Amino acid sequence: MDPLAQLIGISPAMLQVKDLITQVAQTDASVLILGESGTGKEVVAQCIHQCSLRNAYGFVPLNCGAIPAELLESELFGHEKGAFTGAITARKGRFELAEGGTLFLDEIGDMPLPMQVKLLRVLQERVYERVGGNKSLSADVRIIAATHRDLPIRIDEGSFREDLYYRLNVFPIELPALRARTEDVPLLLEAKLKKLSENGRAAPELTPETMDALRSYDWPGNVRELGNLAERLSILYAGKTVTVDMLPQQYQPIETTHTKLDMSEQVDMPGFDGSLDLKQYLHEMEKQIIQRALQQSDGVVSQAARLLRMNRTTLIEKMRKLRIRGEDE
Repeated sequence: MDPLAQLIGISPAMLQVKDLITQVAQTDASVLILGESGTGKEVVAQCIHQCSLRNAYGFVPLNCGAIPAELLESELFGHEKGAFTGAITARKGRFELAEGGTLFLDEIGDMPLPMQVKLLRVLQERVYERVGGNKSLSADVRIIAATHRDLPIRIDEGSFREDLYYRLNVFPIELPALRARTEDVPLLLEAKLKKLSENGRAAPELTPETMDALRSYDWPGNVRELGNLAERLSILYAGKTVTVDMLPQQYQPIETTHTKLDMSEQVDMPGFDGSLDLKQYLHEMEKQIIQRALQQSDGVVSQAARLLRMNRTTLIEKMRKLRIRGEDE
């Protein structure tokens, strides 16, 4: 089976991703996969490994944001017996397990700074020691890292090392958000429902109107959210036809009367003493537009976000800054 078959999509953005994978897979270059949460960064990393000359060896993942800082060094490099309290036996780390293959460092942007220094040393010298040991071990591994963070911003904040960033960012691959490739939504849903049906659950059938509604949805959770919806529909409507009104509310299109934001009333200008404070004016304008969208949506933040054509999470963050409340907060 072609490893790239895991990446479902015919959109130009996904075709470009597949092309980049094909180009980089046959090299040993470090790859940095960028993209929002839920876009499938680990799937892309697996594809690179399976298309590479290292595919006879292991693909070893590690979520850098899920491991406590004090345990991360042991997870990466292993430890010797008695290296610390609880180390009753020696243990191999992810580098050792991935020897000859690929080490996938997910959420690299969440790695603590002290650990970044140690990782950089291994990437530069290609040797490391287990915690509590003094024997140097070789590191013949291909590094693929991924993050949903904006690393240049993290560098400016002082929470990510610039030298490590350039060591990892040899070949960047940016994954598109699902809202940027909505033509792939029907294919993704079909594949997810087919996979679920293989486990003995009759797949539901979605009407064309239902599929259109899902294509127009913003998918803030990306492919992961789509997979969750497919499973939910397969549980609720196994073997049945799913119409638009059977979808969870957030996936249903807003009624025709709410399809456009009513801006017929002029936004009030804040008072000025002979001078125009642009920052204050834009702040007030943004606040009033959000309030108007909430009024039209009966205070439901998810519907207001669709009127404003922004992610729900982005709108909630703006509402918090502007001290605006909605029904579903």
